[in-house]
Amino acid sequence: MNSDFLGVGWATPPTLDGTGQIQLAYYETSVRQAIWMILSTAPGERIMRPDFGCGIHNFVFAANSPAAIGQVVSEVRRSLIEWEARIDVLDVDAAPDPDQPNCLLIQINYQVRTTNNRFNLVYPFYLE
Repeated sequence: MNSDFLGVGWATPPTLDGTGQIQLAYYETSVRQAIWMILSTAPGERIMRPDFGCGIHNFVFAANSPAAIGQVVSEVRRSLIEWEARIDVLDVDAAPDPDQPNCLLIQINYQVRTTNNRFNLVYPFYLE
């Protein structure tokens, strides 16, 4: 199976490796970092791509309620489908973190299209 389609790019955050070169992210790591970047970017934050990102940042001051959780899940799913063509979104779920009452743990289960490998990612999102 050829993983070249998944790409190689700068690691996020940009850092230097042991030889002083820009550290790179390969294949599935590149996909995982792209998902994290989509979720961490609010629409309008990037001047040259104002539509890029995920609208969950509109819920930063929302109450930790089932309605807000449902909207966050819907927005995460929509953003990943729109901005990350290398994956199929299998499931998105969110639940309050039992240790931090104002934190939602967003769990994303996805499958990389070219390799059929399945992964999950948990993204902490802070409310209020």
